[in-house]
Amino acid sequence: MKAMILAAGLGKRMRPLTEHVPKPLLRIGEKYLIEFHLEKLAAAGIQDVVINTHWLAQQIPASLGNGEKWGLRIHYSHESELLETAGGIVQALSMLTDEAEPEFLLINGDVYSELNIAEFLNNASTHNESREAYLALVDNPEHNLKGDFVLQSSGKLSANTNDGKHLTYAGIALFHRDFFKDIKPGPSQLGPQLRTAIEAQRVGGERIQSYWLDVGTPERLQTLRDRVSA
Repeated sequence: MKAMILAAGLGKRMRPLTEHVPKPLLRIGEKYLIEFHLEKLAAAGIQDVVINTHWLAQQIPASLGNGEKWGLRIHYSHESELLETAGGIVQALSMLTDEAEPEFLLINGDVYSELNIAEFLNNASTHNESREAYLALVDNPEHNLKGDFVLQSSGKLSANTNDGKHLTYAGIALFHRDFFKDIKPGPSQLGPQLRTAIEAQRVGGERIQSYWLDVGTPERLQTLRDRVSA
């Protein structure tokens, strides 16, 4: 299985820190933010990682190289035009999947998680039969108190508030390539596509207990730096 790390964003919420450095290359102690993902992917046995780039794009391959440092093979999908999440995935899809391996792991580059990736993938393969996506969900952080989706007892997700308490999408998910089969090349957001698939009962998920943080602002970046240095 291959993985994709989303790293093309402009990092507007993180400015001025991202005016000259792309967000995935912000430092957490001695490491880049994106390095924590690379280490976890390697530990889970994943060997091929696709990273999409746009903002200050040349800095990411210049800093990470071919992935040999982490025992990985890193491939880059450059977006001359920012394609949003779904559009970026569609562009990179041929690098991520084939007939023999139609699923891939997706990780937002601006989250930090202590999730055991191997366990998550095992849970997904066990509980996600005949579904096109399997999402990691967390309790709602202060910046997203309303949450995103409801995890039903069946393991399927719902966007209906009457179905229970909403949880927040953690930016970590297993996708089948069929999820993207009707999305045309070009800019496209993932959220509306997810909601359509959820309404069709094609998405499952699990609530994760491990530490997680959306590293989207300078304040939350400092929170992570404090945690890692403690």
